Amino acid sequence: MEERLKAQEIASEFYKAFAAANPEGMLHLYDPNITFSDPVFGILKAEQVFAMWRMLVRPGVDIRFSEPKVSGDRVIVAWEARYTYTPTGRKVLNKVKAAMTIKDGKNYRASRHGSLWRWSAQAPGATGYLLGWSPVVKRKIHSMANARLRVFMEKNAGVINFANFISVITGQ
Repeated sequence: MEERLKAQEIASEFYKAFAAANPEGMLHLYDPNITFSDPVFGILKAEQVFAMWRMLVRPGVDIRFSEPKVSGDRVIVAWEARYTYTPTGRKVLNKVKAAMTIKDGKNYRASRHGSLWRWSAQAPGATGYLLGWSPVVKRKIHSMANARLRVFMEKNAGVINFANFISVITGQ
């Protein structure tokens, strides 16, 4: 029962930090060797995961999440984000089901599941609505997201490495 409660607390703390636009509050709950996957970025490892959240989490995004549901070391949370997609200025409602696997008090595997077509119909607009279901457009979205992440990581390399170093040392 205590393990279940701990997993639920970790998930709740993570999503409260997310809703408060506090990426560092989220990231200290990740294992340094985190593996993450979602329809937009694909599979990301450690440094990429930390950078992705630092790039994406910002004030002005309305995050709402369900009560975490725990089964063993796995936690499922449904969440939604309302925000303006910067490249087009379009309003987006992104509905996601996320899973975390907790090990030694840290999230060491995470995934997000949502409709990439539904997102592409909102964010990019008409092209996404008409073609967002196609493998070609999905690959393009994946490629653009990862290119944006690489640029962010290059621009913030010193900051990201120092923040991860402090996070590992302090355990936060």
